[in-house]
Amino acid sequence: MIEGTTTGKKFNYFLFLIAPLLFLYIAFFVDLDPEKPIITYTLAVAILMALWWIAEVVPLGVTSLLPFLLFPMFGIMSGKETASNYFNDIIFLYLGGFLFALAMQKWNLHKRIALKLMLLVGNSPAKIMLGFMLSTAFLSMWISNTATTMLMVPILISIIIKLEESNSKESVRHFSTGLLLAVAYSASIGGIATLVGTPPNLSFARIFAIYFPNAPEISFASWFFYAFPIVVIVFTITFIYLYYVFVKKDASEWTSIDNSTIKNEYKKLGIWTFEQKVLGVFFVLLALLWFTRADVVLGDFVLKGWSNLFENPKYINDGTVAITIGVLLFLIPSRKEKGAFIMDWKTAEDIPWEIILLFGGGFALASGFKESGLSQWFGEQLVWLKDIHPFIIILCITLLITFLTELTSNVATVETFLPVLAGLAMSIEMNPLLFMLPATIAASLAFMLPAATPPNAIVFGTKRLKVIDMSKTGFMLNLFGVIIVTLATYYLATFVFNIVMDVYPEWTK
Repeated sequence: MIEGTTTGKKFNYFLFLIAPLLFLYIAFFVDLDPEKPIITYTLAVAILMALWWIAEVVPLGVTSLLPFLLFPMFGIMSGKETASNYFNDIIFLYLGGFLFALAMQKWNLHKRIALKLMLLVGNSPAKIMLGFMLSTAFLSMWISNTATTMLMVPILISIIIKLEESNSKESVRHFSTGLLLAVAYSASIGGIATLVGTPPNLSFARIFAIYFPNAPEISFASWFFYAFPIVVIVFTITFIYLYYVFVKKDASEWTSIDNSTIKNEYKKLGIWTFEQKVLGVFFVLLALLWFTRADVVLGDFVLKGWSNLFENPKYINDGTVAITIGVLLFLIPSRKEKGAFIMDWKTAEDIPWEIILLFGGGFALASGFKESGLSQWFGEQLVWLKDIHPFIIILCITLLITFLTELTSNVATVETFLPVLAGLAMSIEMNPLLFMLPATIAASLAFMLPAATPPNAIVFGTKRLKVIDMSKTGFMLNLFGVIIVTLATYYLATFVFNIVMDVYPEWTK
């Protein structure tokens, strides 16, 4: 997204004002298909939403309500059909996951996990960086990257201040820049690993289900088996790169760094409370239930999921599991707060409803693309790509989305492009996962600009970073990410999701 500078704000307002004019022009003066005018109307709505999402002059959630307003007016979808996109199993998966994350934050379990991980790693410059990165990435797999970064930055700043007191401020500046970038990047990288880790992953799962209802389910486990290796590789390369840029050449200047600050922070938490123990058990239980719910199929290996114990295993999904655990948190009494429970509605009010509306708007837009035939129309315009090797197409998609999300909301980008990529795949008769998977992952690889992701913006807000520091470092990591995601999709995804390159799957029809 573009924001902050006067020039950026002017550009945002320009997009905001030009969007309705383009909408009206396309809707009434463009005719993509004379026999199906709703194709043109859907494109007009999509462009209006995309430009308003980019501009962010009005809240993202408000823009996301436009399909409910415009689809019935233009005969694209009924109000009833459109409304059904705003609440579904993916929304409940997000709700359940976020309820648990809020409970972790309420009782400081997330802080205990982060500090313990940092204490275990060590206190040399490289180990301090690795400790912050591991803690941030792990927490971002389960709670929002924004909340994770907000937790980690105050701890990080206290470490930096301690270093500045025992060394000179100038000598520490380069290393502190690396630490801040390490936290921001790890927050984005960690979220890739799980379906609940970052909103684009959930958007993909739902849009894929909208377009291909007969396809094998994208479960928590299947996503993890594809995404986690990517996280490990990107994380490792990021650490090595940041180490060589920000640590190695200054390592000889450090006489000693003690981790007393982290120890003191951990001591302030006291002993494990009853609430933290319960949440710790539920955390492990939730992860196990997600991983083992559906059948795990890896090549010829098949591990039957626990949902098969029920008469209708397909009735139970990851959202069911998330909400079950979320509801239980409201039923277990707290020992620390008499008359209260581990989770309460006041805490639950912090659920980011704007993101839920953003999901709904994107799902409605995807349904509009499908029902109107716009995604098929896009596919027909791109049918010439059939002669291009799929590896090249995957590389171009990953490159485009990676750098586009430096300027736009990653959720909005994914929800705008995935329907187009689904249409492209159907048009050239390729497995849609080959195009939709890398686009989704790439949306989390925006490392260059402060406004690209909330973690980037938070660390930049400490005023200890320059844009040039982030952009130079982030550009190289963007390129590394593009290469890794392309290779992982072409080789790993074909194994995890049983993709055969020359076979157009039956479930697409």
